[in-house]
Amino acid sequence: MISRALASGLLAAPPLAVLGVSLFNMLRWPRGRPDGRIGERVSVLIPARDEERTIERCVRGALGGTRSPDEVLVYDDGSTDATPNILARLAEDPRVRVIPGMPLPPGWVGKPHACHGLAEAATGDVLVFVDADTALDASGLARIGSVLEDYRADVVTAGIRQVTGTAAERLVIPLLHLSYLAWLPIPLVWRTRDPRLLIANGQLVAVRRDTYDAVGGWAAVRAEVVDDMAFCRLVKQAGRRVVFADGHRMATSRMYHGGGELWEGFSKNLYEGIGGHPAALALVLALHGWIFVAPYAALGAAALGARALLLPAAIGVGANVAMRGAMAVRYRQPWEGVILHPLAVAALMGIALNSFRWARRGAIRWRGRVYASRSLRAVPPASAS
Repeated sequence: MISRALASGLLAAPPLAVLGVSLFNMLRWPRGRPDGRIGERVSVLIPARDEERTIERCVRGALGGTRSPDEVLVYDDGSTDATPNILARLAEDPRVRVIPGMPLPPGWVGKPHACHGLAEAATGDVLVFVDADTALDASGLARIGSVLEDYRADVVTAGIRQVTGTAAERLVIPLLHLSYLAWLPIPLVWRTRDPRLLIANGQLVAVRRDTYDAVGGWAAVRAEVVDDMAFCRLVKQAGRRVVFADGHRMATSRMYHGGGELWEGFSKNLYEGIGGHPAALALVLALHGWIFVAPYAALGAAALGARALLLPAAIGVGANVAMRGAMAVRYRQPWEGVILHPLAVAALMGIALNSFRWARRGAIRWRGRVYASRSLRAVPPASAS
């Protein structure tokens, strides 16, 4: 029979530790100042492929801020919907330029190739890469500028505000902030040179041009599906500084529309995002099950008569509820995620297993393309030019 001390160690202490790390990060996460500035020339760079739902909002968000960019470049990566027509209209603004997409060379993943083309055409000293489903807030560039200046950063990337619609989105998307806040004290990202201590979000990445060139740009991570982490890892390996900021007031995104898009999008990234190793997947699944699901299961067992589990399970559940509640208040997340937290985590674990399956089969699907396994993609390709 399990002792109360052992139950406390297994069920109460880990969730309390994660709660402590999360609260620390919420307090110490750089938010940027709305009166910040970027003195250099700024290029906002947007890779786009079939983005008719979001591209106009994205471009107009970039143009409409308190710190207007010097240019906005959009790479039209073979769109077959109304995206080209929308871009043609937006390009009536002289600051907007559309870069026609080129065929994807062997060995390249679509987004790094699009970002590479954008950087080649850009004239800015600061390159701000923004996903086409992401809209900069009015103070977005100003806040990025303040983080670049205040933290002497070479790269600023940020966890931005996520908008959700369907029940599946409302359940799973808020777990992005859980992945940012729960596991690593965020200041270690910029206070250490260890490239393993890293968090990045490719929806918003600002990089100084000299740093971009020094690390080889997106061409150096041409084969990476999780290109944001790979690129920022190169920056840290080069001895330069990456700052991961609280982008709640920098930009907004609705990443996916519905459960199907969410399943595909997370399946594309999740396994490779944790390193693409089965042992890493096993560890992630074990930690999520142990910290975020087991206390709820133990509380159910206590209700059925396992009285030694009652107090530690209640503490573990309370820590989970407190953590998700704090995130819901601070980041305007749906409250059902607080109540259905273990169900959301179980769904994420299922997506992680599917991501592993896709990666092992060499069948990672996204935006009408299928990518081979990472080892095959890593073969050096011909020039992208």
